Amino acid sequence: MRALKRQDIRRAGSGNIGATNVWRTYGARYGVPVMLADTLKGFVPALLATIFVGHLAGVIAGGAAMLGHWRPLFMKFARGGKAVATCGGAFLGVAPVVGGIGAAVWILVFAVCRYASVASITAALSLPVVAAALGEPWPVIAFAAIAALAVAVLHRPNISRLRAGTETRFRFRRTATP
Repeated sequence: MRALKRQDIRRAGSGNIGATNVWRTYGARYGVPVMLADTLKGFVPALLATIFVGHLAGVIAGGAAMLGHWRPLFMKFARGGKAVATCGGAFLGVAPVVGGIGAAVWILVFAVCRYASVASITAALSLPVVAAALGEPWPVIAFAAIAALAVAVLHRPNISRLRAGTETRFRFRRTATP
């Protein structure tokens, strides 16, 4: 973002480097590519590790991608994003049906309430249930449970704002500034 908009995304909006903050701050033109990059960040290592080694390696690679998104090495382990799109990508790589259902849950909840945080938490919490219901291997179920907990913990400030009634609903169109 710094190269394109001449602004550090960590100093805009929520301060997160993830897709939701980029989308809210700069619109879909920048938000969609960031969301795709965040998703691919989880998908590629998880898929390759799953194909060439197995499910355990895939979930370790996916978990490492999530951890790297939350505390990026290139930012000296400072706060990054909340790892939702990266988590989704990891599940699409390790257990595509689970990841696809999680994405569908996110889209449905978001369409109904327009809170990205509620959609993210709900989709994450659906992952272990769906993985267990589909009979996925134990590493996938364990990863789903840990990832769901991680996403929920990273959204604690959002949960506080939801309880206080101050969480911002997503708007598809920008409002005119006075």
